Amino acid sequence: MTGAAILGVRLACRDVAAVRAFWVTAFGAVANGEGLRLGPQRLDLVPATEAGGAPPLSNETGFQHCAIVVADMDAAMARLAATTGWSPISESGPERLPEASGGVTAFKFRDPEGHPLEFLQFPATRVPDAWGRARAGPCLGIDHSAIGVAEAERSIAFYRQLGFRLASRQINRGPEQGRLDGLGDGTVVEVVTLACEGGSRPHLELLCYQRPVPVARPARDGSPYATVLVCEAAGHEAGPVADPDGHRFWCGGGGSQSAKPN
Repeated sequence: MTGAAILGVRLACRDVAAVRAFWVTAFGAVANGEGLRLGPQRLDLVPATEAGGAPPLSNETGFQHCAIVVADMDAAMARLAATTGWSPISESGPERLPEASGGVTAFKFRDPEGHPLEFLQFPATRVPDAWGRARAGPCLGIDHSAIGVAEAERSIAFYRQLGFRLASRQINRGPEQGRLDGLGDGTVVEVVTLACEGGSRPHLELLCYQRPVPVARPARDGSPYATVLVCEAAGHEAGPVADPDGHRFWCGGGGSQSAKPN
């Protein structure tokens, strides 16, 4: 192996059973022991050890969301609306971003534990092959995890060492972005896409805000916001890794995901 691959996402929960039930009902995820599968992607649900306080805002370094690809935004929103316990981040429902920002339609919200999530629908003419072949249903799987960072160049250098490949960089701006992120007018964010080995999903995105400026507030250990990405990374021993902003990884060094501790 010459690059990195994200094998799964580990969410800390105060009530594991309630989060599992929410994902099954709202997204059609399949329960798998204490964890879940959404399309081909795996989520491990583990107990949180503290309440965590106020959830990180989009421009804080403790922010980390999972982006769920949807085939039909209206159907996905209707299913979400029929499920209790979630709260919106986006101010005005789904937003169609300008072509300069990718032209996708997106909606950000939080599950009952405060984990940030995003519905993501690609333009009909630009659906990636992986999602064009996905299962039926409004929610197809997890496209990426996006993390708040304070310095884009510093983070890019760190992730290159883990084996991620720089795929693209773009500046998103405008009222649509501000409403999507819940940060108001004038929002400007650099979005850096880091690809995994063989183009596998989920991949990683870095969110480096220019306006409002990034706020250094990492998620506390044990809180529901201390999400862990379970990875394989070339040349890395099995064990925990933290990036410069405190985001958490478990690098399996090519080993089995099931061998990781909680």
